[in-house]
Amino acid sequence: MSLWRSSLAICILVPSLASLPVPAPAAEPELVVLPIDRAKFLAGQKFDLEVELRGAGDGEIKLLIDGADAAKFFGREPTVKRGEALSGCRFDGVALNKAGAVRVEALATSGGRTYKKSVGYVVAAPQPQAAKNVILFIGDGMGLPSRQMARILSKGITQGKYNGLLDMELLDEGTALINTSGYDSLVTDSANSASAYATGHKSVVNAMGVYENSDPDPLAHPKVENIAELVKRTRGMSVGLVTTSNVTDATPAAMVAHTRRRAEQNFIAGEMLKADVVMGGGSWQFIPQSSPGSRRKDDRNLVEEFKSKGYAFAGTRGELASIDSGRILGLFNLDNMNVYLDREILKDPRVLGGFTDQPGLVEMTRKAIGALSKNENGFFLMVEGACIDKQLHAMDWERSAYDTIEFDKAIAAAREFAAKDGSTLILATADHSHGVSIMGTYHERDGKTGREAVRTYANSIYPTFLDADGDGFPDDPAPDVTLAIGYANHPDYYEDFKFRKKPASPAIMSGGAAIANEARARGGVMYMGNIPVSESQEVHTADDVPLSAAGPGADYFRGVMDNTEVFFGIVRALGIDLTKK
Repeated sequence: MSLWRSSLAICILVPSLASLPVPAPAAEPELVVLPIDRAKFLAGQKFDLEVELRGAGDGEIKLLIDGADAAKFFGREPTVKRGEALSGCRFDGVALNKAGAVRVEALATSGGRTYKKSVGYVVAAPQPQAAKNVILFIGDGMGLPSRQMARILSKGITQGKYNGLLDMELLDEGTALINTSGYDSLVTDSANSASAYATGHKSVVNAMGVYENSDPDPLAHPKVENIAELVKRTRGMSVGLVTTSNVTDATPAAMVAHTRRRAEQNFIAGEMLKADVVMGGGSWQFIPQSSPGSRRKDDRNLVEEFKSKGYAFAGTRGELASIDSGRILGLFNLDNMNVYLDREILKDPRVLGGFTDQPGLVEMTRKAIGALSKNENGFFLMVEGACIDKQLHAMDWERSAYDTIEFDKAIAAAREFAAKDGSTLILATADHSHGVSIMGTYHERDGKTGREAVRTYANSIYPTFLDADGDGFPDDPAPDVTLAIGYANHPDYYEDFKFRKKPASPAIMSGGAAIANEARARGGVMYMGNIPVSESQEVHTADDVPLSAAGPGADYFRGVMDNTEVFFGIVRALGIDLTKK
């Protein structure tokens, strides 16, 4: 029996097709078209087009593209999906090659009823090439207050005027405010938001490179081609991913992987072979389960697989320094790399956990640029300051600020390269923000402590951070006058406004609820939380984030922009043309 009949694409459910497990039937069937309404594509960008009638297992679906039968439009028949409470069809790996507006119409019939759904897409035309390389810096969770904290600590402020600007703030040829929401929620996570940068498409929390369908398999959701795949198949460019987190964490993973569930890190580790340079933490996803510390569920040895494909491997700062290769795998911790304060200043072996020879973000960035620039076709490099976010979750603003400064130093290294190269676009932005704010300053010079020592308005005398060696990092994270930092969204926690040499979580879980962590008390005040008790850390916000750009194509970034437009600014600058054979 043919799955298709008549001149229209009709998905017919047949008994021989395997059933798919789906959620219980909805009270009223819902017709869903993926990608969603108002999605934007680069002409020729590959994607999976899927239609689901959720809540009805006996449906027939007709699909039209600008009034034409979808099967004829794409020159192929779709895959038919069937479940107890699901009808659907899907076209994998299709593309829209003509720039302009496209209308997709779905018509489903079930139980004598008809359901209709229409969505509109925009297809962007390729542009002439302006840049050879693109370096995208993502300060995870780095909203405007994070920039300002780093600017105060690194540059200083005298009589109301800053003594200097951060390097990211010198990227002044393009400036924008970026909306970070996903299509499922106002407040996003790093997977969803980074996916928008990587694909030009919205997704949902915990997902990357996909639209969410009804399939319980996280790898079976409809995909959208990402930046790494695009630049490689069109131009043979090199791709690099540098981070201070696990390299399989959300932001780097979104540049190469497609999954509804960011926790599929065994799978994501294998997808890292799509990149030419991979550096950060997270070796536990690359070593076989028989190795101490491994988090793999199999005996796959990805380190050896990378080596067999020509990658030079580094596990320490010293090993990285000795590498001169165009392909590098650098894994410098089992888990996330240690933050700058712990790694370079405090050096407490209990905190470092035995990883005492980790490179910094600046070293990794320089090494990545050197390796990738060996490719005459150009490169795309994503550099993430991951622990800016992780330390704000932990309500440890000092560690976050030092990592923001380190992130800015990596941008300085890229600016040095771009000044000599002349054909590199540099972008510096964040994937989302945090509810952190500078309330004033804090000091105990007059014997006051706690909230009474928070100085506001005229009492907020300037902080006394010093940088005697001129390296851009304060010599002491705990001067006698420091910043008073507040959080808009937090669990129950103790606050004494003082730096902690040993990190401590703000709250711990007990009996299914987060309670203030006594290890942080130190005589401080316990603040009542304002988020659900299931949350033990400070959480993301929906605030817009700043973007700064310089180099060929930077003029695209102006005003208030959706996060998906960052992708289109990148491919526009690179002149990616997917319509050419």
